[in-house]
Order: sequence, then C-alpha cells, then structure tokens
Amino acid sequence: MEPVRLSKRMAEMGLCSRREADSYIEQGWVKVNGSVAVLGQKVVTGDDIQLDKKMTQAQERRVTILINKPMGYVSGQAEMGYLPAAALITPDNHWEEDKSGLRFSRDHMKGLAPAGRLDIDSVGLLVLTQDGRVAKELIGETSDVEKEYLVRVEGELSDEGLRLLNHGLSLDGKALIPAKVWWQNDDQLRFILKEGKKRQIRRMCEAVGLHVVGLKRIRIGKVMLGDLPTGKWRYLAADEQFS
Repeated sequence: MEPVRLSKRMAEMGLCSRREADSYIEQGWVKVNGSVAVLGQKVVTGDDIQLDKKMTQAQERRVTILINKPMGYVSGQAEMGYLPAAALITPDNHWEEDKSGLRFSRDHMKGLAPAGRLDIDSVGLLVLTQDGRVAKELIGETSDVEKEYLVRVEGELSDEGLRLLNHGLSLDGKALIPAKVWWQNDDQLRFILKEGKKRQIRRMCEAVGLHVVGLKRIRIGKVMLGDLPTGKWRYLAADEQFS
C-alpha cells in the first residue's frame, strides 16, 4: 500500500478529522512507531500510531449540540441576511430539560460546525459539533446513518410515483440510494434517507408531481428530535450515540 499522510490515516481510522489530526500532531500528541510525529509525515500499513492521553482528554471536552431549527435560519454561515442556526445557542435558549449534565460555556462555540444541513424553509433536528468524529459519522463519504423526515405535500401521487420515491429516481445524473417512503396520513409522507443531496426531498417530490409545503427532520440515526421545543437546543449526552 502506498504511504499516506498520517492525518489522513487517523481520519480513516475514525480517530478524528484531518484538521484535528494536524492540530494534535503539531502539539506533539501523536507518535508513530514510538517517535513523535511531525506535520506532513506519511505512514504505511503496519505502522504503530499511538495517541497521548492529552488528545483523548481534548476530544472528551468537545461537545455536540442538537437544535430544533425553526424556519428562517440557515444551517451554516450567515447568508442573504439570514442568521445561522448557531445564533440560537444562548443560555436563555438552552432547553431546561437537557439531561446531559453539561453547563453552557463560550468555549463550546469554538469550532462548532453543522454536521449536515437543513434548508432555510425546513425545520427540525440539526446537529452542530466540535467533534470531527461525529461529523465524519454523519456526513462523511461512507456515512450510512439514517435521517428521518415528515414531509407535508400537495398534489396527486400514483402508486408508481410512490414506488419511484422509494427507489428509481436520479438527481444530477446519479441514481439515488434506495429510500423508505410511505404515507403518514392523508397529506404527509414519511421519508428515511441515507444520503443528503441539496434539497433532495423537495426535488424527489417534484420529480413525481408533488409540491412540498412543509419539511421536518425528526431523527438522525438513533437520536430523536423528541420533545425539544422549536428554537431550543440541548447537548448530546454521553450515553447517546447516532449509530
């Protein structure tokens, strides 16, 4: 196997993100075959990668935050005059029923980034994290974590259209991964996806003659939106996992 950058190998091993790996290497917290690693170092299969306990402690301090995003907020950076969902993360908006035991700290805002997106006109569960391992799990190239949505629609859907929503549609010239789609009630569909192309559900519905009038994400992996009120946020607890 060809040598690869140590930071890439650490990310492939699920230890952290590449950016985090470079930071840990710079701080002298990573050894390869017993020697302190240097930035840009390459490794091969069989090399022994050892991590200083300071790296583990630093990772344990990283937080993941769950928001019930309202309409009118963007997932990432502010754009077109709209506020980012991270603006909702204030002490006043912290859900009083948060069971994590964590207390809000301004340090929890440093390096916080969305692990997945919700359109400005979509609502529900949005994850922001400081932890590259969580981001890789949810939005990495090999991620197969399910995302579940309630989708209110207008229009007529044939049996064939429903079959295509489950499997058979393509977007941007590429076949979609099979989904699970069924009627929740007279005007609402339930979608379970393992991918997240831009505005995917809205575009899928358009392809079968439906117009989406409301979209809410209610689950990511094993983590449910639950009773988290609109506009409120909470920490991911130590005993919660997405997969």
